Amino acid sequence: MASFTLKQLRYFEALAAHRHFGRAAEVCAISQPALSVQIRELEGQLGQPLFERGARQVRLTAFGETVAQRVSEILRASEALEDFARAARDRMVGRFRIGVIPTIAPYLLPRLIRRLGESHPGLDLQVRETLTPRLVEELHQGKLDCAILALPVSEPAFTEVPLFTEAFLLVRPESARDLPPPSAADLQEMKLLLLEEGHCFRDQALAFCNSAGKGPQAGLDGSSLSTLVQMVGSGIGVTMIPEMAVPVETRSAPVTCSRFEGGGPGRTVGMIWRRSTPFAEELAEIAEAVRASAAPAAAPLSGP
Repeated sequence: MASFTLKQLRYFEALAAHRHFGRAAEVCAISQPALSVQIRELEGQLGQPLFERGARQVRLTAFGETVAQRVSEILRASEALEDFARAARDRMVGRFRIGVIPTIAPYLLPRLIRRLGESHPGLDLQVRETLTPRLVEELHQGKLDCAILALPVSEPAFTEVPLFTEAFLLVRPESARDLPPPSAADLQEMKLLLLEEGHCFRDQALAFCNSAGKGPQAGLDGSSLSTLVQMVGSGIGVTMIPEMAVPVETRSAPVTCSRFEGGGPGRTVGMIWRRSTPFAEELAEIAEAVRASAAPAAAPLSGP
């Protein structure tokens, strides 16, 4: 009878994800030889090899592919059991895993972490910054407790709590400070710099521009708002950024910000979590902390 441990299964999952002993060992915070020993022990207990080992990369065997699906289910169930035990014990204490999209994280997290540190000192806050599709996937898998992102997500398995709304501001070179803000139609004639594909902020900005007809002129696709603002300061084009980003991103660039007339683009930011979580009340408290941390840059919405 196999007597493998959850720790061995976590090592297996890391190696299956990274396909490299060195990178998997780094993620698991153990040495590469120790990881190799644990994987060989697991293979011995299961009676078949899980990986094909190459000079630079490892890959799952057919048996390993099947095992990977079962291991994911076992680890997620184990984490759910830990959550239920923690919920029955000390609430708002211990590990709390929160995901945030990149166009929110740098501007909200410093205030949020400070606030939570004061109000819930027992929390071990672990932050994951990545794009919306990845956050949704990891929330489904139980790798996150909640996520802060732009709504709606419209996933039946999640509770969605709107927290605040914020406007998108137009960023132009300093030389345009005295010019009136352009309309959506005016933007068609400008070179609009946007975040690269995959960012929901890009889609929201394009939706506003496309509402006037044809899309804007192609410009630079950047990986961060900071890059876009610096490029605007260099005279390459114009961009949009969420209001909460303005104090951070414009302080070192020769640019000017303005609001669109007649109701410009914007977004609703909220928090999502699994409907099945035993921590719904605690997550509602966290949501209130997020709402409070967003002020005064954003307009708060009614509580969850």
